[in-house]
Amino acid sequence: MTFPTTRLRRFRATPALRALVRETTLDPGDLVAPLFVCHGEKVRRPIGSMPGHAQLSVDEAVKEAAAIASLGIGGVILFGIPAKKDAVGSEGYSKDGIVPRALRAIRAAVPGLVLWADVCLCEYTDHGHCGVLTGEGAATRVDNDKTLPLLARAALAYAEAGADIVAPSDMMDGRVGAIRRALDEAGRSETPIVSYAAKYASAFYGPFREAAESAPQHGDRRGYQMDPSNGDEAMREVALDLEEGADMVMVKPALPYLDIIRRVKERFGVPVAAYNVSGEYSMIKAAAEKGWLDGERAALESLTSIRRAGADVIITYFAKEIAPLLGPGLGKRTP
Repeated sequence: MTFPTTRLRRFRATPALRALVRETTLDPGDLVAPLFVCHGEKVRRPIGSMPGHAQLSVDEAVKEAAAIASLGIGGVILFGIPAKKDAVGSEGYSKDGIVPRALRAIRAAVPGLVLWADVCLCEYTDHGHCGVLTGEGAATRVDNDKTLPLLARAALAYAEAGADIVAPSDMMDGRVGAIRRALDEAGRSETPIVSYAAKYASAFYGPFREAAESAPQHGDRRGYQMDPSNGDEAMREVALDLEEGADMVMVKPALPYLDIIRRVKERFGVPVAAYNVSGEYSMIKAAAEKGWLDGERAALESLTSIRRAGADVIITYFAKEIAPLLGPGLGKRTP
């Protein structure tokens, strides 16, 4: 059948008509805002590579969380900057560490906000890797199995402090199962696990490593994060994490891996999160500052593409500034 070429254009003529037939919508409740929490009081330390973001002391994080909740944003995910780092990332699983402190304070002040806690050791280790190291010199590597009980301790500490969701991002094999067992044995079987199941060894993490003070002191993370060339491997990673007890799976980064988001959603049909990472945020901010593009439109278009690919939840540094542009199920300003 031949269709008149004007038929497709008729619903593009006005904002109301475009909204009427819009296939993909973006709502503040789809977004999760990252927060970087540190020790001290009245600390709001700007992050140079991430305009609009800062390391926050617990009191300031509480204020930020309240502002985020008032915008209808779906939740916050906490990353900690410890008072002291060591080889095994002790503060990462201390019940009195910076993240548990922040969780308790935010839970008391903003009871309805969904609290996520990132589970990893990279911010807490003096070497910057996501697990305990073994070996010496060129033979140094992350000891996967020795790291698992520490990640499980961290997840349990966060759940007990008030986290609604624990989200392991370390990419150690078997960590979802270890965390699930620890939570279940402690009577926390209702705590969901959102696994960073397909986390790639990406060039887009640079600004985050400044924000979290977590850059590796030697080597890199290619030995445990995924090769950017691999898509089938991501399906195997997701399948394993679901088998071990993950309730939602995540693809990170988002924009260079929209095909992976789509494949995960179509193949497994489970809730899918995508992390619109720091480099994706900062490159739009930098171009907008130069006047090379409209920052708001670029952010909205990027986030809409992530939703269109199949993500149910988007972790994004744009959350707070984009949420006011959105209405329930309908963008006030469309891409």
